[in-house]
Amino acid sequence: MSDIILTAYDGAILGPIAKVLGWIMNAIYMFMVNTLGIENISLTIIIFTIIIYMCLFPITYKQQKFSKMSQKMQPELQKIQKKYQGKKDQASMQAMQEETQLVYEKYGVSPTGSCVYMLINMPILFALYRVFYNVPAYLGSVKDQFTDLVNGIMATPGYQETMTEFVNEMNLATVRTDFTATDTTVLSNYVVDALYAMSTSGWEVLKEKFASLTDVISSTQMAITEINDFFGMNISDTPLNIMTTSVKSGAYLMVILALLVPVISYLTQVLNIKLMPQAPSNGDNDAMANQMKTMNRIMPLFSLIFCFTVPVGLGIYWIISALVRTVQQICLNKHFEKIDIDDIIKENQEKAKKRREKMGIAENQINNAARMNTKKINEPAVTTKEKEEILAKAAERRSNAKPESMAAKANLVKEFNERNSR
Repeated sequence: MSDIILTAYDGAILGPIAKVLGWIMNAIYMFMVNTLGIENISLTIIIFTIIIYMCLFPITYKQQKFSKMSQKMQPELQKIQKKYQGKKDQASMQAMQEETQLVYEKYGVSPTGSCVYMLINMPILFALYRVFYNVPAYLGSVKDQFTDLVNGIMATPGYQETMTEFVNEMNLATVRTDFTATDTTVLSNYVVDALYAMSTSGWEVLKEKFASLTDVISSTQMAITEINDFFGMNISDTPLNIMTTSVKSGAYLMVILALLVPVISYLTQVLNIKLMPQAPSNGDNDAMANQMKTMNRIMPLFSLIFCFTVPVGLGIYWIISALVRTVQQICLNKHFEKIDIDDIIKENQEKAKKRREKMGIAENQINNAARMNTKKINEPAVTTKEKEEILAKAAERRSNAKPESMAAKANLVKEFNERNSR
């Protein structure tokens, strides 16, 4: 993650999404402060994550419905694949695509349905990471907690060199170190980035670097510690660093708490995957099913390892998001057990029919094509020998064409083209 630069992300796509999500998160934080008198980012992250996944639920539902339709379509799709197995000529490939498309038309779903849901979902999730990596860039009330300390640091002679040394000493690879900028607003943002990204031990190092600011450093530390507290852990710190420092100080309870963050993240990911509908593993789908099983084993392990080295706040997000998805999945599984898939197919067909009517495609054209092509699914594909016989018969008919007929005229044009191409 060393290539992630803090401060509000200004990417063309994720930047605006992150700002919107940051605005929502800030609204939740301010509501808790003004209504409940609670200033806590970890609780804000929990509530925020639940709200986001509730908003994404319609997309999740459509994705699950698409998955159910896919399972229903598999026997027919496999029959088409078996029919054209080993045939690489253009005619066969085109025929296979047409017959496959007709199956999708029959069930009223789009072949790209799953991709569309993912394309909507993924930018939101990536933008969330940007927000959680640097909360002060999106929560103005949290950033304000650093104001007095930042002003004191920037009023200290040679603070740019001191802050550069501090960033390198604390190994803050995700923070800009260019403190030579002339814009004071940019410089103050860099200082806030460094202060928020540092581990708990960074406060003592900061006191050594800026000895004249000991009092304001201590007061800022108390305010940020309270805001960032999660069962005694600083959510801007990493579980690995918390475990290391806690072992040195003999705080073994904190070691256990920090270890639980990646462990619970792993377990909740496993639980969520187990509840999700799995692809059927028969026939030509074995390879795909095995790939999905491998991914389902790797992703939770990735979460376990990765969670040791990212801020606790991100770990909280992963845990809560997995728990919310698990609850949603349980509800979806019960829902799809009660409903008739054939009813969903009819509903999808009606929707597809209306879309086609808007596009000006007559329904009888689709039905006629479907009847013609679905008959062919059970028929063997035309072999090369049969194609040669058909072409030979066509050539014979052309050679025996009557004078002045369209076929005779076509022969004359063909002969003319052949002479000119020599």
